[in-house]
Amino acid sequence: MPGGSTRLTALIVACALFMQNLDGTVIATALPAMARAFGADPVHMNIALTSYLLSLAVFIPMSGWMADRFGARTVFRGAIAVFTLGSVLCGRADTLGFLVAARILQGVGGALMVPVGRLVLLRTAAKHELVAAMAWLSVPALIGPVLGPPLGGFLVTYASWRWIFDINVPIGLLGIGLVTRFVPNTRDAGAGRLDGVGLVLSAIALAGLMFGFEAASRPGLPSWTGATALGLGLLAAVLYALHARRHSAPLLDFSLMRIPTFMVSVVGGSLFRIGVGAMPFLLPLMLQLGFGMSAVQSGAITFANAAGAIVMKPAATTALRRFGFRDTLLVNGILSALSLGVCAAFRPAWPLAGIYLVLLGGGLCRSLQFTAYNTVAYGDIAPARMSAATSLYATLQQVSLTLGVTAGAAALSAAMAMASHARPALGDFSFAFLTVAGVALLGAPVSLFMSRTAGAELSGQTIAGRRHPA
Repeated sequence: MPGGSTRLTALIVACALFMQNLDGTVIATALPAMARAFGADPVHMNIALTSYLLSLAVFIPMSGWMADRFGARTVFRGAIAVFTLGSVLCGRADTLGFLVAARILQGVGGALMVPVGRLVLLRTAAKHELVAAMAWLSVPALIGPVLGPPLGGFLVTYASWRWIFDINVPIGLLGIGLVTRFVPNTRDAGAGRLDGVGLVLSAIALAGLMFGFEAASRPGLPSWTGATALGLGLLAAVLYALHARRHSAPLLDFSLMRIPTFMVSVVGGSLFRIGVGAMPFLLPLMLQLGFGMSAVQSGAITFANAAGAIVMKPAATTALRRFGFRDTLLVNGILSALSLGVCAAFRPAWPLAGIYLVLLGGGLCRSLQFTAYNTVAYGDIAPARMSAATSLYATLQQVSLTLGVTAGAAALSAAMAMASHARPALGDFSFAFLTVAGVALLGAPVSLFMSRTAGAELSGQTIAGRRHPA
């Protein structure tokens, strides 16, 4: 178990990440009400989502350099403050333009909160404490997307859409105070100059790719919009790769991919996130359109995923100590994909207890998988490269999560097109669930590229009857 200081730091970081994860999904439910308040076309309200994503894309890569240059506590506290200020401004918006500007400001804070928060924890916790500490950070990623839509629907129905932003204010103020009091201000005294060229190229590449993915999943936009953005993003990505090979300290250091544990976590974890990232999009939609449930009813069911994540948190350390990272990621990855595939069989005739059981089991498996990936990624990273690793990992994580929603929407649209359905039927959802489950399944065998004892120092893994020294 982690010490008291590490547990406290993990909780502080987890609360900040929960605020960011919740905000990313809660707004989607409120867009129609906001459009009425602004007198705007609801279709045009998508820019409130894409502006936030583009802001993330621009600023995530520079998070590691900023933490090294100004101190992890300073940047993390500032990120929470910027995100909270952006929330206040979003709640006061009276025009769409004002809202977009405030969402961009929120994105700046969110882009720095995720990687720098993780960096704070990595620099605070001892290696043998990381598994338990990282288990806390898997919970916000699982609960936020599940809780967001029903919470947004409740606030819009019974209060005001402005409350979806105002709820961040007390959390943010509390976070600023706790970070100031308890988080050390670690930094790298040898931080060099910012890679300006890399920042521009990575910003164009990530913004193009993420906007292109988003546009592809939104039928209201012309097809050429997404294709143009993806093309521009791919071109900038190639130019960045050429630039990074010549730069001594690139903003996103892909040489880290030569480390097996980091490579497995990035490649296998990205495939896994793409698959399970479609779940918060597909499941509520199926329950509401296919089963005829209300938003509140579907939210109560989908929360079983989050409940599974909470239950698994204390068990993650035991599982990894007993089986190790490689075997856990392989077997649990297969089980996670299968639990996602079983959702394709859901029908209104199923007893609710059966649906809850499947979702609870799936939440257990996904929580363990996220904890394992997020921990072993940093097991073999030297302290001097830790900030670079968190920047690259957070960047690719954000891209894969965006791809998850796109993959779910694309699979559902393809099934509807093949069946000539104007509205999605249960069979279309089944096809979509099986497709994303297949993507998640591809991530499991990637774990075989690292040794059976990889990360043993982190987990205290027992091998041949002996416990690895922690």
